[in-house]
Amino acid sequence: MEQGIQIGELANRFDLNPKTIRYYEQIGLLPEPERSLSGYRRYNDEAVERLGFIRRARVLGLSLEEIGEILSLKARDFCPCGHVLGIIDAKITAIDRRIADLQALRSDLGTLRGAWIAETERLQKTPSEQGCVCQIIGQTIEMVAPPPSVEVFEPKRRHAPATP
Repeated sequence: MEQGIQIGELANRFDLNPKTIRYYEQIGLLPEPERSLSGYRRYNDEAVERLGFIRRARVLGLSLEEIGEILSLKARDFCPCGHVLGIIDAKITAIDRRIADLQALRSDLGTLRGAWIAETERLQKTPSEQGCVCQIIGQTIEMVAPPPSVEVFEPKRRHAPATP
């Protein structure tokens, strides 16, 4: 009887796509597993534990690069906890910055809404200017640049836009 579990079972255990597990192997986060006589990957308990660590680290917002650094420190017999605390501190700072940016945006949107709420009835009865989709947005002074955290909520494009 062969030891270990196959990739499908491992993927189900951690709610991952098997392609993700193979990718982790490819980039060195998971070691290459042993193979069964029929060529199937067989993951031992150590690999299962390591994938659990990777999964928990991802849930906490660590990048694959950060996880690789932590695993590398551990492989060289260093305790990576001090390094992890540094990563956590940096993430907390980034989250605080993002929260401040979003609060500022919320305030700006509230101000904009308050300034235009009385105009709603008039705007609905007045034809829009040529080429203007919405006067509220069209007549609002443009921000020099949106806060960095606003970009998080915009859908990512899969393909580059076509050039004119």
